Amino acid sequence: MWRRYRHYVLADLRDLGVLFREFRLTLALFLCLVGIGTAVLHGRYVNPESGRGLDLLEALYAILCLIFVQPSVPFPRDRGAQALFFIVPIMGLALLGEGMVRFGVLLLNKRARKEEWQLALASTYSEHVVICGVGRLGYRIVEQLLACGEEIVAVEMNGENPFLAGVRQRGVPVILGDARDREVLEQAGVRRARAIIPCTENDLANLEIALDARELQPSIRVVLRMFDQELAEKVKRGFGIETAFSTSTLAAPAFAAAVACGGVSHALTVAGTQLHVAQFPIQPGSRLAGLRLAEVERRFGLSVILHHRKGPAATHPAPDTLLAEGDFIAVLAQSEPLRRIRRANGA
Repeated sequence: MWRRYRHYVLADLRDLGVLFREFRLTLALFLCLVGIGTAVLHGRYVNPESGRGLDLLEALYAILCLIFVQPSVPFPRDRGAQALFFIVPIMGLALLGEGMVRFGVLLLNKRARKEEWQLALASTYSEHVVICGVGRLGYRIVEQLLACGEEIVAVEMNGENPFLAGVRQRGVPVILGDARDREVLEQAGVRRARAIIPCTENDLANLEIALDARELQPSIRVVLRMFDQELAEKVKRGFGIETAFSTSTLAAPAFAAAVACGGVSHALTVAGTQLHVAQFPIQPGSRLAGLRLAEVERRFGLSVILHHRKGPAATHPAPDTLLAEGDFIAVLAQSEPLRRIRRANGA
């Protein structure tokens, strides 16, 4: 939360600087009006009551009061000074009114300046993760990274993407544009980023984004989404990209395990071994009830990675924990041990 507020404060300051640059002409005209008016009053004004003129500070104060139609000195007899008493309030109020109204609207109405505000917000990030493509996969990656405490800047080409609202509500700045454009990557802070995840639905676009990011920052960590596993392996070897995931290869074990074992929420392959993460409650009459977790792991050849009864779930449950009906466990196992423990549980 503190980091988010810090980004908002820094973004507001940078946005304020951008707004001031947009109002350079108005500010310049106002300062010219004050400067010329001060010089004219200093040189030509004579108080009709005392007969004395004004020094520079008195003339400056008189001009500032005159702008707000609150003259601090009597009306002069000199024609040039008299003209100034009419011109300065009209021009001063016009410049101030126009400038302040426009400045206030642009500063407070961030919806009208959504893209400019997102750019200002993204410019405050460093050591963050850049995600290119906020589709279904990109949105899930954002959720997982935020849960891990990572800071994220997203890039999306489609301004009508239905996931954008949810990403922005989580405080993630979104840069609208094609991530294959180096200027867009610069706006997302790739030179300051720790990692980039190109996860669009186009393999070649993902590869192009990854290579451009590596050229802009050679040390950036690249995690690349690809549909073709063979191409993914060639990319890893040929371009020095640390990680390239094939979505079909990741999904296939989960589909197969869901059919063969049931109850599988995740599947992964480690060193050529296929492992599954399954979660289930201890059923009434289950042969697992009354066993200690260490006995369950030894008997079935698996690992219990989560146990839940009441209160927070234990992700490193004690080996001597006794299972009871209604408990909830998650296990990491190969297919055959997983089938055996589900049969023992009465499923």
